[in-house]
Order: sequence, then structure tokens, then C-alpha cells
Amino acid sequence: MKYGVIGTGYWGSNHARVAAELASEGAIDDVVLCDVDESRLADLSESYGVESVTDYERLPELGVDAATVSTPSPTHHEIATTLLEGGVDVLVEKPLALDSDAAWDIVETAREHGRTLAVGHIFRHHPALIDLAERIDRGELGRIKYLSTSRFSFRAPRETTGALYSLGVHDVDISNHLLDGEPERVYCSLDDAVREGIDETATLVMEYDGATSVINESWQVPVFGKRRDLVVVGSEKSAYVDYLDDNVVELYDSRVTARDGELRVRDEGRQVHEAESDEPLRAEIEDFVAASRGDGTPRATGRVGARAVELLEHAVRSADEHAVVSVGEADAGLEAIGRRSE
Repeated sequence: MKYGVIGTGYWGSNHARVAAELASEGAIDDVVLCDVDESRLADLSESYGVESVTDYERLPELGVDAATVSTPSPTHHEIATTLLEGGVDVLVEKPLALDSDAAWDIVETAREHGRTLAVGHIFRHHPALIDLAERIDRGELGRIKYLSTSRFSFRAPRETTGALYSLGVHDVDISNHLLDGEPERVYCSLDDAVREGIDETATLVMEYDGATSVINESWQVPVFGKRRDLVVVGSEKSAYVDYLDDNVVELYDSRVTARDGELRVRDEGRQVHEAESDEPLRAEIEDFVAASRGDGTPRATGRVGARAVELLEHAVRSADEHAVVSVGEADAGLEAIGRRSE
């Protein structure tokens, strides 16, 4: 397999590193890097001893079988559809696109050309989150009632996409994944006091059947340093995951019980579990490579990525209207025209 990496910026350079590692181990055959920044491209290609080009449209003719698209989000649709039409399987970094029409068009293009499409929802490959999802599926936490996610840091907002699309896309997908469903209603508030038109803070509430997910994202919180964590509250146990600690899941054996007409708190302490360590990005790329070779489907398919973009659009609509948005009603028309299929 010849593997391409389009976009070698901060995150794309990590994709290039993992691809080069896989090539050195014989898991893939060759690597081709692609970027419009010739200086950066030359440094990386020389460092890893791999081929490089500045035009992504050349990748099919160079025999590339599968590729990562890690370019700025506004370019995802054009690059992904061009590669898919050229016979290349594609892993597109999140968000799949900046609007649902473009996202579903990428999905449809992959279907029409029989190509594998994956989306970089990397937390589906996070060891602690995988462990937690398995515990939820086994019923260890009981009925899930509440999720709370925080992603805080202090930095200048990006020029292209705000906190909702850059950070919130992760937690929208995580909520759907852990709750094995989609929200019925969405409420969102966005703040863009620093860079006009680019939200630096996003607060999102998603109501599921019997559960609520509260998502807080901000680049304007200097208090915690870098904070990324998740709390899941179940009827039997609760869980805590610090995303910066890849393989640790904390379980809290605490619940409120009713006895003789009285509510009582039962707290039997905390347990710390360590999942098997694995680099999430490497696991994501290995998963995509396996799917490209016909061994199963990616953990995050194109449909998963497109659906996350749709929910972000509902969140923006909610923020614009200062109102709760009913997801089911908003999506009824989409079901009718078949945009759920791949």
C-alpha cells in the first residue's frame, strides 16, 4: 500500500510521522507527503526519507492507495472528493466539512466510487474511552443519565473555525457514541468577543431519550492550563476520564437509593482502572489502513462524520435563534431524500 498525507502542518505532521513509522515497520509500503508549503514539505520528506509533491491531484497517478487529508477544514470537500473520484481511499480529519451538504456529498462520492471513507474522530480510538464504552455496553454503570465534558485552554482563537467546530465536534460525536443514539433537542450558546465571527467559547446542551450531555468548550479560560475531561453519571456507577491521561478510567461506586420512603446516599469509593496503552492517532490510522484493505469498516465512518456536522449546524441555528432546536423535526426532510445512506 502506498499512503499519502495531504497537509503537513501541526496535526498533519503527526500523521506523516505515524505513516513513516508504519512504512519502516512494513505495515505499508511507501509514503508520499503533500503540502503547498514547499519549505516545510522538503524538511519533512527529507527527515523521513519519503517522496513529496505539492499538488494533491497527482497522488492517484503516483499510485497512492489511501491518504489522510489534514488540511484546513474549508478545503476538505474539494480535496476529499477529488481523491475519492481518483480511486483513493480517504481519512479526512474532523470536521468532515464545514456544512452538511458538503459532508454528505463526500459520503456520497465515496459510495459512488466504492471507496473507503473514514473521519478523524480520534477519541473513538482513545484507550480510556474505549474501555469506558465497553463498560457502559456491559451495563456496569447502569442507565446513563448525564454526561459533562470540558475542554479549556487559553489561546488566540483560530482564523478559520471556532471552538464549536474545532473542539465541540469531538464531544458531539463522543456523546452519540457513548449513548448509542442521537439527541432529540439541542441548545447552544456561542461567544465571539475576541475575534468577530469566530466563537472562542461554546456551551452546548444535548437532550437524549433519558440522558443529557453538557459540553463546555473554550479557548479563553486561563485557570486550568489545558483541561480535557469527561464525567459520565449512571444509575449504578459514575466514571471520570482525563483525556490527557490516555489509559486511565476512574469509577465511582456511588448512587442514591430509596428505602422505606427515604432517599439515601450510598458511596462505596473509587476504583482506578488502566486500559492497555495505545497512541490514539496510530490506532486511528491502523484502523483506516485495515478498512482500506477490506478488513472491516472504520470506527468513524463518513456517515458518523457527516452526522456530527449536521448536529453542529443545529447548534449554530440554536445559538442564532436563542432557542432550543428539535433535531428530529429539523432532520425529517433529510430522511426523505435518503442522505443517511452510504
